[in-house]
Amino acid sequence: MPSDALFSALRRLGIDVLDGSSRAVAGGSISRTLRVETSRGPILLKIESKDAADRLDAEADGLEALRRAGVVAIPAVLACDVAEPHAFLALEWIEFGAKSEDAARRLGVALAELHRCTGDAFGWHRDNYIGRTPQPNGPLASWPEFFRERRLGFQLALARRNGLGREALDLAGALLDRLDEFFEGHVPEPSLLHGDLWGGNWGADARGRPYLFDPATYYGDREADIAMTRLFGGFGRAFQSAYDAAWPPAPGRDRRIDLYNLYHLLNHFNLFGGGYATDVLACLRRLLEA
Repeated sequence: MPSDALFSALRRLGIDVLDGSSRAVAGGSISRTLRVETSRGPILLKIESKDAADRLDAEADGLEALRRAGVVAIPAVLACDVAEPHAFLALEWIEFGAKSEDAARRLGVALAELHRCTGDAFGWHRDNYIGRTPQPNGPLASWPEFFRERRLGFQLALARRNGLGREALDLAGALLDRLDEFFEGHVPEPSLLHGDLWGGNWGADARGRPYLFDPATYYGDREADIAMTRLFGGFGRAFQSAYDAAWPPAPGRDRRIDLYNLYHLLNHFNLFGGGYATDVLACLRRLLEA
């Protein structure tokens, strides 16, 4: 159970927690997540050790940026702070229901609108995290350079230390040498991205209103978000059709899907090892044969 210090910190921040009112809930693959009752209704509380405070702060920052865009529903950030020995993030409680086709369709339209929110450069005003892995976001004017240095290059350096096989590393080097080929004729705008858009990071409330959460926000090629929606499933044809109708795909998008998902496969290898090494190698082979 949370410490008294944590509940005291919430009360100091204006959240009137009711005593003995918390229970664990599913959904936190990284943080511990609780439903906590307050005088104004339930909230979602994400708890980590205090050394993960920056990760929760970065998540709160990303949520606020997506929420300010005003085009897709985002749980409100209520508080983010440290109460020894915990770091915590308090969010609006959303009562999620079924992910209907209509909700997926609405999400597709909303995501296209989110991607129309653009920045001056690729990256973000701060580094953040993709899962537990640091995600460097130093702004660059060139998307190919940003993706080579801040995304693939960074993950490959971690993968080398984590024991990724020699064949995969050699193929990755060859891919980086050829990376510009994937962007011939493709000059994307710096779109506001969710950044970690797998099927577990969206839901729909009882009225079918779609929500996004758990972001790894930055400005990048909108196709990077779309690619991840195809990596692990959870979105379906209604979503894809609605997105493409709202903002038709650029030529060559399908060729870049594997390229963008290589970043996430490398991250999963760095986080979990095991079979993801095989997935990384297969993805690299497909890219170099394309």
